[in-house]
Amino acid sequence: MTIHPPDPASADPLYEQLRSQIASRAASGDLPAGTRLPPVRALAEQIGVGVRTVQRVYTELERDGVVVTEGRRGTFVSGSTATPASATDAADEFAGAARRAGLTLAEATRLLAERWGTDVGAHQ
Repeated sequence: MTIHPPDPASADPLYEQLRSQIASRAASGDLPAGTRLPPVRALAEQIGVGVRTVQRVYTELERDGVVVTEGRRGTFVSGSTATPASATDAADEFAGAARRAGLTLAEATRLLAERWGTDVGAHQ
């Protein structure tokens, strides 16, 4: 299994490039359920990023349900990588609210991107 190195010239942080790559490949089936991801240190060395970067990615992916960590056995792609109904419902709600507010798709996308890295639950 190959994980592609992040692009250092990208505006997106290295950890986000790596997190989104693994998440989207898991969702598409390119990384099927049960696929064992490389150990943190091995992946960090393979793609040329810090160990803490990879650890953060794995932690976020586990929190999002994309992967499961089984102690010394390793980290595996979860069997539940389909988009959860709650996320689809939230997207529908956001799209409707954005349209009612008169936002364009670009404006709504920018708003979502700005909120992406924040702890949204802390603002409720």
